[in-house]
Amino acid sequence: MKQLTLFLSLCALFIGHSIKAQSTATYVKEGKLMVNNNPYLIKGICYHPVPKGEEKRSFETIDGDIALMLEAGINTIRVYEPIDDVEVLDKLHAAGLKLIVSFGYNQNGVFDIASGTVLNYIKKYAQHPAILFWELGNEYNYHPEWFGGDINNWYSALNDTAAAIHTLDANHPVATAHGEIPTEEVLNSNPNIDLWGVNVYRWDQPGSLIEEWEKRTDLPLYFSEAGADSFMAAEKDAYAAGENQIAQADATTVILDQIFARKDRINGVTLFSFTDGWWKAGNPEQQDQGGWAPFSTGVPYDGAPNEEYWGIVDIDRKKKKAFYVVKEKYSQN
Repeated sequence: MKQLTLFLSLCALFIGHSIKAQSTATYVKEGKLMVNNNPYLIKGICYHPVPKGEEKRSFETIDGDIALMLEAGINTIRVYEPIDDVEVLDKLHAAGLKLIVSFGYNQNGVFDIASGTVLNYIKKYAQHPAILFWELGNEYNYHPEWFGGDINNWYSALNDTAAAIHTLDANHPVATAHGEIPTEEVLNSNPNIDLWGVNVYRWDQPGSLIEEWEKRTDLPLYFSEAGADSFMAAEKDAYAAGENQIAQADATTVILDQIFARKDRINGVTLFSFTDGWWKAGNPEQQDQGGWAPFSTGVPYDGAPNEEYWGIVDIDRKKKKAFYVVKEKYSQN
């Protein structure tokens, strides 16, 4: 990983020491995310729009999706790979939406961490007013096999890349999305991370993590993923097996109430997710249940993450019951 550090440093020097200041400055102060000197509460959604029958992301529905997001009170979109389309970014900005841009480690040299081309994207788009902050990786701590069997290789690359981004762009924080709460050792070994995201599925009780976080650190925090799917792999309590929008809506209500009850301490949430993803668990021409065993994970209320049922709208953009929960909770906060 020393080679990566040197490569990123050379890239930063080659691209330029600093990107000029812009009209929208985002930073972290005393644990709070600030935009143009005002506290910013993330009322967000994870967004990866793959059309029915396809396996790759497309923004062909961006106009209608933006309208639905605005109706739901969403102010922030989190994407899992960079958007290299200024027309899409312009539409987000025109609608008043902010963007969290996530970068993968190895994306075949396309705006990724391993090749250092993440810095090319920073140079290209750091002055775009839609950008809220940069985010490196998505729960990579669950995959040491991607880093030679040693997850410390990832943390080294994470911290070095964040440092290189800071060299280029002084106007946006650098975050990471960690699976569950990181250890004190991990937090201390990544001083260049400005804001920590956590992907948390603890039934409908994410508030328990906030209590643990406060005991562990005073670093800034937001929920990069939380939520529930709309399929019950097995009956549980009053929730019948099969597609069950009531279970999703009930879980979403409790989850958002717990998160926003501590908005004095944390910086909000990007709920997972905007639309169902038919590409994730089987034939992309149809919606598949998926293969998770019931009660094997912390997903409410069946313990089974039925991968193709996570949207607050379905793949045809029909609103689910959870959509109206999001609309109510986001309008109240």
